[in-house]
Amino acid sequence: MASGFFALLDDIATLMDDVAVMSKVAGKKTAGLLGDDLAVNAEKASGFLSKREIPVLWEITKGSFINKLIILPVAFLLSAFVPVAIKIILIIGGLYLGYEGAHKIYEWIVPHKEKEDVHDLQDLSKEEMLKHEKDKIKSAILVDFILSVEIVIIALSTVEQAELLNQIIVVSIIAIVATVGVYGIVALIVRMDEFGVKLINMNEQENSFSDKMGHFLVNSLPWIIKSLSIIGTIALILVSGGIFVHNLHFIHELVHSLPSIVGEFLVGLVVGFVILPIVGLLKKAWKAVFKN
Repeated sequence: MASGFFALLDDIATLMDDVAVMSKVAGKKTAGLLGDDLAVNAEKASGFLSKREIPVLWEITKGSFINKLIILPVAFLLSAFVPVAIKIILIIGGLYLGYEGAHKIYEWIVPHKEKEDVHDLQDLSKEEMLKHEKDKIKSAILVDFILSVEIVIIALSTVEQAELLNQIIVVSIIAIVATVGVYGIVALIVRMDEFGVKLINMNEQENSFSDKMGHFLVNSLPWIIKSLSIIGTIALILVSGGIFVHNLHFIHELVHSLPSIVGEFLVGLVVGFVILPIVGLLKKAWKAVFKN
Protein backbone atom coordinates (compact mmCIF):
# COMPACT_ATOMS: atom_id res chain seq x y z
CA MET A 1 0.00 0.00 0.00
CA ALA A 2 2.85 2.34 0.87
CA SER A 3 4.57 1.52 -2.41
CA GLY A 4 1.35 2.36 -4.26
CA PHE A 5 1.13 5.72 -2.48
CA PHE A 6 4.72 6.61 -3.38
CA ALA A 7 4.13 5.48 -6.96
CA LEU A 8 1.15 7.86 -7.09
CA LEU A 9 3.33 10.70 -5.78
CA ASP A 10 5.94 9.86 -8.41
CA ASP A 11 3.29 9.96 -11.13
CA ILE A 12 2.05 13.34 -9.87
CA ALA A 13 5.61 14.70 -9.77
CA THR A 14 6.22 13.48 -13.33
CA LEU A 15 2.93 15.00 -14.49
CA MET A 16 3.75 18.36 -12.92
CA ASP A 17 7.25 18.28 -14.39
CA ASP A 18 5.81 17.61 -17.85
CA VAL A 19 3.23 20.35 -17.35
CA ALA A 20 5.93 22.84 -16.29
CA VAL A 21 8.03 22.09 -19.38
CA MET A 22 5.07 22.25 -21.77
CA SER A 23 3.72 25.40 -20.12
CA LYS A 24 7.10 27.07 -20.67
CA VAL A 25 7.06 26.13 -24.36
CA ALA A 26 3.43 27.22 -24.77
CA GLY A 27 4.19 30.47 -22.96
CA LYS A 28 7.00 31.27 -25.40
CA LYS A 29 4.74 30.50 -28.37
CA THR A 30 2.00 32.82 -27.11
CA ALA A 31 4.25 35.59 -25.72
CA GLY A 32 3.98 37.76 -28.81
CA LEU A 33 0.21 37.47 -28.90
CA LEU A 34 0.01 38.28 -25.18
CA GLY A 35 1.89 41.49 -25.95
CA ASP A 36 -0.67 42.30 -28.62
CA ASP A 37 -3.45 41.42 -26.18
CA LEU A 38 -1.99 43.82 -23.61
CA ALA A 39 -1.74 46.70 -26.09
CA VAL A 40 -5.25 46.19 -27.43
CA ASN A 41 -6.91 45.82 -24.02
CA ALA A 42 -5.01 48.70 -22.42
CA GLU A 43 -6.33 50.94 -25.19
CA LYS A 44 -9.85 49.52 -24.80
CA ALA A 45 -9.77 49.99 -21.02
CA SER A 46 -8.83 53.67 -21.21
CA GLY A 47 -11.05 56.70 -21.75
CA PHE A 48 -13.11 56.69 -18.54
CA LEU A 49 -13.44 58.98 -15.56
CA SER A 50 -10.75 58.22 -12.98
CA LYS A 51 -13.21 56.88 -10.40
CA ARG A 52 -14.73 54.52 -12.99
CA GLU A 53 -11.50 53.04 -14.37
CA ILE A 54 -11.14 50.13 -11.93
CA PRO A 55 -14.89 49.18 -11.90
CA VAL A 56 -14.92 49.18 -15.72
CA LEU A 57 -11.68 47.21 -15.90
CA TRP A 58 -13.09 44.69 -13.42
CA GLU A 59 -16.15 44.21 -15.68
CA ILE A 60 -13.86 43.61 -18.65
CA THR A 61 -11.73 41.19 -16.61
CA LYS A 62 -14.81 39.21 -15.53
CA GLY A 63 -15.87 39.10 -19.18
CA SER A 64 -12.42 37.80 -20.09
CA PHE A 65 -12.66 34.98 -17.52
CA ILE A 66 -16.11 34.05 -18.86
CA ASN A 67 -14.64 34.05 -22.38
CA LYS A 68 -11.98 31.57 -21.26
CA LEU A 69 -14.58 29.34 -19.57
CA ILE A 70 -16.48 29.20 -22.87
CA ILE A 71 -13.46 28.84 -25.15
CA LEU A 72 -11.45 26.17 -23.29
CA PRO A 73 -13.95 23.26 -23.29
CA VAL A 74 -15.10 24.08 -26.82
CA ALA A 75 -11.48 24.20 -28.05
CA PHE A 76 -10.68 20.81 -26.50
CA LEU A 77 -13.79 19.23 -28.00
CA LEU A 78 -13.30 20.73 -31.46
CA SER A 79 -9.60 19.87 -31.48
CA ALA A 80 -10.45 16.25 -30.67
CA PHE A 81 -13.48 15.73 -32.93
CA VAL A 82 -13.74 18.54 -35.53
CA PRO A 83 -10.25 20.03 -36.01
CA VAL A 84 -11.25 21.83 -39.22
CA ALA A 85 -13.69 23.96 -37.18
CA ILE A 86 -10.72 25.48 -35.31
CA LYS A 87 -9.34 26.90 -38.55
CA ILE A 88 -12.74 28.26 -39.61
CA ILE A 89 -13.19 30.01 -36.25
CA LEU A 90 -9.69 31.49 -36.50
CA ILE A 91 -10.39 32.83 -40.01
CA ILE A 92 -13.64 34.47 -38.86
CA GLY A 93 -11.77 36.00 -35.92
CA GLY A 94 -9.06 37.23 -38.30
CA LEU A 95 -11.67 38.97 -40.43
CA TYR A 96 -13.09 40.74 -37.39
CA LEU A 97 -9.69 41.84 -36.05
CA GLY A 98 -8.68 43.12 -39.50
CA TYR A 99 -11.94 45.07 -39.68
CA GLU A 100 -11.38 46.59 -36.21
CA GLY A 101 -7.88 47.73 -37.15
CA ALA A 102 -8.95 49.15 -40.52
CA HIS A 103 -11.93 50.91 -38.92
CA LYS A 104 -9.63 52.68 -36.45
CA ILE A 105 -7.31 53.83 -39.24
CA TYR A 106 -10.31 55.01 -41.27
CA GLU A 107 -11.56 57.05 -38.30
CA TRP A 108 -8.15 58.68 -37.89
CA ILE A 109 -8.01 59.64 -41.58
CA VAL A 110 -11.65 60.47 -42.36
CA PRO A 111 -13.74 62.70 -40.05
CA HIS A 112 -16.69 60.72 -38.73
CA LYS A 113 -20.05 62.40 -38.30
CA GLU A 114 -21.35 59.64 -36.08
CA LYS A 115 -18.25 59.54 -33.91
CA GLU A 116 -19.16 60.25 -30.31
CA ASP A 117 -17.24 63.11 -28.77
CA VAL A 118 -16.07 61.81 -25.39
CA HIS A 119 -13.00 63.98 -24.94
CA ASP A 120 -14.67 65.82 -22.05
CA LEU A 121 -16.32 63.04 -20.10
CA GLN A 122 -17.42 65.45 -17.38
CA ASP A 123 -19.96 66.94 -19.82
CA LEU A 124 -21.75 63.62 -20.38
CA SER A 125 -25.02 62.93 -18.61
CA LYS A 126 -25.32 59.85 -16.40
CA GLU A 127 -27.20 57.98 -19.14
CA GLU A 128 -24.59 58.94 -21.77
CA MET A 129 -21.78 57.88 -19.44
CA LEU A 130 -23.40 54.50 -18.83
CA LYS A 131 -23.87 53.97 -22.57
CA HIS A 132 -20.26 54.98 -23.22
CA GLU A 133 -19.05 52.50 -20.59
CA LYS A 134 -21.29 49.66 -21.78
CA ASP A 135 -20.22 50.14 -25.41
CA LYS A 136 -16.52 50.12 -24.55
CA ILE A 137 -16.89 47.14 -22.20
CA LYS A 138 -18.81 45.20 -24.84
CA SER A 139 -16.21 46.03 -27.50
CA ALA A 140 -13.32 45.12 -25.17
CA ILE A 141 -14.86 41.76 -24.22
CA LEU A 142 -15.56 40.91 -27.87
CA VAL A 143 -11.99 41.68 -28.93
CA ASP A 144 -10.72 39.78 -25.86
CA PHE A 145 -12.80 36.77 -26.94
CA ILE A 146 -11.19 36.68 -30.38
CA LEU A 147 -7.67 37.19 -29.04
CA SER A 148 -8.34 34.56 -26.36
CA VAL A 149 -9.38 32.06 -29.05
CA GLU A 150 -6.08 32.66 -30.83
CA ILE A 151 -4.06 32.35 -27.58
CA VAL A 152 -5.83 29.11 -26.60
CA ILE A 153 -5.43 27.58 -30.07
CA ILE A 154 -1.72 28.44 -30.27
CA ALA A 155 -1.15 27.04 -26.77
CA LEU A 156 -3.13 23.92 -27.68
CA SER A 157 -1.08 23.40 -30.84
CA THR A 158 2.12 23.16 -28.76
CA VAL A 159 0.75 20.25 -26.70
CA GLU A 160 -1.46 18.49 -29.27
CA GLN A 161 0.62 15.31 -29.01
CA ALA A 162 0.39 15.20 -25.21
CA GLU A 163 -2.19 13.33 -23.15
CA LEU A 164 -5.57 15.02 -22.75
CA LEU A 165 -5.00 15.78 -19.05
CA ASN A 166 -1.71 17.51 -19.81
CA GLN A 167 -3.37 19.50 -22.60
CA ILE A 168 -6.12 20.68 -20.27
CA ILE A 169 -3.72 21.70 -17.48
CA VAL A 170 -1.18 23.47 -19.74
CA VAL A 171 -3.70 25.41 -21.85
CA SER A 172 -5.71 26.36 -18.74
CA ILE A 173 -2.55 27.71 -17.09
CA ILE A 174 -1.77 29.82 -20.17
CA ALA A 175 -5.36 31.11 -20.25
CA ILE A 176 -5.29 32.10 -16.56
CA VAL A 177 -1.86 33.74 -16.85
CA ALA A 178 -3.05 35.61 -19.95
CA THR A 179 -6.05 37.04 -18.11
CA VAL A 180 -4.45 37.85 -14.75
CA GLY A 181 -1.18 39.08 -16.26
CA VAL A 182 -2.66 41.21 -19.02
CA TYR A 183 -5.38 42.88 -16.97
CA GLY A 184 -3.10 43.29 -13.96
CA ILE A 185 -0.67 45.28 -16.10
CA VAL A 186 -3.56 47.22 -17.68
CA ALA A 187 -4.77 48.17 -14.18
CA LEU A 188 -1.30 49.49 -13.32
CA ILE A 189 -1.20 51.54 -16.51
CA VAL A 190 -4.61 53.18 -16.12
CA ARG A 191 -3.90 54.06 -12.46
CA MET A 192 -0.51 55.61 -13.14
CA ASP A 193 -1.82 59.14 -12.74
CA GLU A 194 -3.45 58.38 -9.36
CA PHE A 195 -0.20 56.91 -8.08
CA GLY A 196 1.65 59.95 -9.43
CA VAL A 197 -0.65 62.33 -7.53
CA LYS A 198 -0.03 60.37 -4.32
CA LEU A 199 3.73 60.70 -4.83
CA ILE A 200 3.38 64.46 -5.39
CA ASN A 201 1.34 64.81 -2.18
CA MET A 202 3.67 62.59 -0.18
CA ASN A 203 5.55 65.58 1.26
CA GLU A 204 5.54 69.36 1.10
CA GLN A 205 9.05 69.68 -0.28
CA GLU A 206 9.43 71.31 -3.69
CA ASN A 207 11.33 69.48 -6.39
CA SER A 208 11.83 66.30 -4.30
CA PHE A 209 12.40 62.90 -5.92
CA SER A 210 8.79 61.88 -5.20
CA ASP A 211 7.57 65.13 -6.81
CA LYS A 212 9.62 64.53 -9.94
CA MET A 213 8.52 60.91 -10.20
CA GLY A 214 4.88 61.84 -9.55
CA HIS A 215 4.85 64.56 -12.21
CA PHE A 216 6.56 62.16 -14.63
CA LEU A 217 3.85 59.53 -14.11
CA VAL A 218 0.99 62.03 -14.40
CA ASN A 219 2.42 63.65 -17.54
CA SER A 220 3.35 60.31 -19.12
CA LEU A 221 -0.09 58.70 -18.91
CA PRO A 222 -1.76 60.62 -21.79
CA TRP A 223 1.18 59.82 -24.04
CA ILE A 224 1.12 56.16 -23.02
CA ILE A 225 -2.61 55.93 -23.73
CA LYS A 226 -2.15 57.55 -27.15
CA SER A 227 0.75 55.24 -27.88
CA LEU A 228 -1.27 52.21 -26.82
CA SER A 229 -4.08 53.27 -29.15
CA ILE A 230 -1.62 53.18 -32.05
CA ILE A 231 0.12 50.02 -30.84
CA GLY A 232 -3.24 48.35 -30.23
CA THR A 233 -4.37 49.10 -33.79
CA ILE A 234 -1.12 47.74 -35.22
CA ALA A 235 -1.51 44.68 -32.98
CA LEU A 236 -5.04 44.02 -34.28
CA ILE A 237 -3.78 44.14 -37.87
CA LEU A 238 -0.74 41.96 -37.12
CA VAL A 239 -2.81 39.30 -35.33
CA SER A 240 -5.33 39.32 -38.18
CA GLY A 241 -2.59 38.98 -40.79
CA GLY A 242 -0.87 36.28 -38.75
CA ILE A 243 -4.05 34.21 -38.66
CA PHE A 244 -4.32 34.25 -42.46
CA VAL A 245 -0.62 33.76 -43.14
CA HIS A 246 -0.34 30.77 -40.78
CA ASN A 247 -3.62 29.10 -41.74
CA LEU A 248 -4.03 29.71 -45.48
CA HIS A 249 -1.19 28.27 -47.56
CA PHE A 250 -1.77 30.41 -50.67
CA ILE A 251 -1.53 33.62 -48.61
CA HIS A 252 1.61 32.33 -46.92
CA GLU A 253 3.13 31.77 -50.37
CA LEU A 254 2.31 35.33 -51.43
CA VAL A 255 4.27 36.92 -48.58
CA HIS A 256 6.82 34.25 -47.61
CA SER A 257 9.68 36.25 -49.18
CA LEU A 258 8.94 39.26 -46.96
CA PRO A 259 9.97 39.58 -43.29
CA SER A 260 7.19 37.88 -41.32
CA ILE A 261 6.07 41.02 -39.47
CA VAL A 262 5.84 42.98 -42.74
CA GLY A 263 3.95 40.21 -44.53
CA GLU A 264 1.49 39.76 -41.68
CA PHE A 265 0.89 43.51 -41.40
CA LEU A 266 0.24 43.88 -45.13
CA VAL A 267 -2.14 40.90 -45.18
CA GLY A 268 -4.03 42.19 -42.12
CA LEU A 269 -4.26 45.66 -43.66
CA VAL A 270 -5.61 44.35 -46.97
CA VAL A 271 -8.09 42.05 -45.24
CA GLY A 272 -9.29 44.88 -42.99
CA PHE A 273 -9.85 47.36 -45.79
CA VAL A 274 -11.60 44.74 -47.94
CA ILE A 275 -13.98 43.88 -45.08
CA LEU A 276 -14.52 47.52 -44.00
CA PRO A 277 -16.88 48.58 -46.86
CA ILE A 278 -18.67 45.22 -46.75
CA VAL A 279 -19.47 45.66 -43.06
CA GLY A 280 -20.49 49.26 -43.75
CA LEU A 281 -22.98 48.12 -46.40
CA LEU A 282 -24.33 45.39 -44.11
CA LYS A 283 -24.84 47.93 -41.31
CA LYS A 284 -26.74 50.26 -43.68
CA ALA A 285 -28.90 47.37 -44.92
CA TRP A 286 -29.59 46.32 -41.31
CA LYS A 287 -30.66 49.84 -40.34
CA ALA A 288 -32.82 50.17 -43.47
CA VAL A 289 -34.62 46.88 -42.79
CA PHE A 290 -35.26 47.57 -39.11
CA LYS A 291 -36.35 51.18 -39.69
CA ASN A 292 -39.19 49.80 -41.74
